[in-house]
Amino acid sequence: MKRCKVPIHIYHWIGLDSPLMYAAHKAAGGITSVYRQVGIGCQRIFHQMLQDYLGLSPEEATWSYVVGTRKLSLDGRIETDDVKKPEVKERIREWMEGAGRIANLPEHTLQHNIKGCVFEIRQGYKSKDSKRQNADIANAANAYVHGYIPVMMLFSTQIDGDLMRRYKERHWVVLIGKTIGSATESSYALCRDVIGYDLAQFFENYSPKIKAYVESILKTLLSPQ
Repeated sequence: MKRCKVPIHIYHWIGLDSPLMYAAHKAAGGITSVYRQVGIGCQRIFHQMLQDYLGLSPEEATWSYVVGTRKLSLDGRIETDDVKKPEVKERIREWMEGAGRIANLPEHTLQHNIKGCVFEIRQGYKSKDSKRQNADIANAANAYVHGYIPVMMLFSTQIDGDLMRRYKERHWVVLIGKTIGSATESSYALCRDVIGYDLAQFFENYSPKIKAYVESILKTLLSPQ
């Protein structure tokens, strides 16, 4: 009897050489990429908002610092002296005072050592990756050294409760993507009431178009071809 020239291996024996498995692999990597691109989109939207509604230049709306030979950066910055309109500047100062108290800053530090805030923007944060957490905590420490309140701003409500408590203990201000609540709790309230742009309404208005585009991507990812 001649042996089959087609190679036989464990994946064939247990059925993992199925086209459905290839589709699942493609979908898994694709879904991860979709979430990553959503996060990048959130960063870009926020950075543009700081320029369009606070009058900041791209450089003023960005913050970075150097550790050794590495340059690290966060996704946004508001420094009160860079805001030109007096009423907007006062609005931001009032928000920073409230945010600083939530972060348990000493009153003297808040009044004399804080010149602005810096933002880490994410679509959501469910990962418990200790390396990422430690990097965020290091970012917060460096932000305070440079006179900034660090703000973790999520566009969704996805964050682990234990993780949120840890960040708050390290003096992060954590905003989550809910449409109710104050500007020191809600990302969308901050955009609307402090920055001056109703981002939640923007998403409501364009939701049908965005959904249709995302659905076309998901259909492509889930197809076996």
